[in-house]
Amino acid sequence: MAALRRMVVTGGPGTGKSTLIDELARRGLATEPEVARAILRKDGGMALRAGDPAGFADAMFDAELSAYRRAEAGSCPILFDRGFPDIAGFLHLEGLPVPAAIDRACRELRYEGPIFRAPPWSAIYRRDAERIQDWDAAVASDAAVSAAWREYGYSPIDLPLADPAQRADFVMSHLPVAP
Repeated sequence: MAALRRMVVTGGPGTGKSTLIDELARRGLATEPEVARAILRKDGGMALRAGDPAGFADAMFDAELSAYRRAEAGSCPILFDRGFPDIAGFLHLEGLPVPAAIDRACRELRYEGPIFRAPPWSAIYRRDAERIQDWDAAVASDAAVSAAWREYGYSPIDLPLADPAQRADFVMSHLPVAP
């Protein structure tokens, strides 16, 4: 049996992460969706994000921890749409401290990688009901989450600015090969 590999796609909003995740799932790769979007879609989710960023971060952490634990119980590689350092980056962007539990998770609950970064890409960026940031805020978000991943010892690999199929090919070419 191949060693469990937890991989991540990170980056700012509107960079094609979810579209890439969907394409990779279509190709048979096990994936975990973005927890923040799920929270934002629930009743009160947008209000929580706007009115209580620390509470929103706590909700993301609880959901991300559950996803991480589900992956531990599995036996195949899995690609996450974001991870614990994304939460730390969000908190930094909001000017808030990173709680000890989130910092500890970033340091101790490791993703084996690879970690892929979807860089800001103005040609595909669109605001929607959950993606409320303007372009400048989206770029700042990318900078914050990218810095957090590096702060916690990861070296993200930039995805090419290409269509979803080409990006998926790129990811697949970087996946670990079973022994």
